[in-house]
Amino acid sequence: MADIEQYYMRPPGSCFWVAVLDGNVVGIVAARAHEEDNAVELLRMSVDSRFRGKGIAKALGRKVLEFAVVHNYSAVVLGTTAVKVAAHKLYESLGFRHMGASDHYVLPGMTLSLAERLFFQVRYHRYRLQLREE
Repeated sequence: MADIEQYYMRPPGSCFWVAVLDGNVVGIVAARAHEEDNAVELLRMSVDSRFRGKGIAKALGRKVLEFAVVHNYSAVVLGTTAVKVAAHKLYESLGFRHMGASDHYVLPGMTLSLAERLFFQVRYHRYRLQLREE
């Protein structure tokens, strides 16, 4: 997130959107191409907690799906460590299929110390929306 333009806007097949309400940023989402499998990855979807439940996340998700269709990608994928059921329901309402989960995900900066292994486990979920067959 330190350099949005470099990471999310310059690479081909990538983009970044901001949801603005009354002049304030209330949500963001990014897309990044995976050319090897002709897919786009939905990244960094986030909505300010004060504005959740108003359809902003769904609108941002639809923007990524629209981007994928316009640019002729065959699928949209995402990975999430979200623990809130609402986030998973959102992905499914957009048409994503849950592809599995891993209990052995390591967040950037984790050292896998004994304390982290005992008290801090992250479940990583993978989702995929197939737009068309290759």
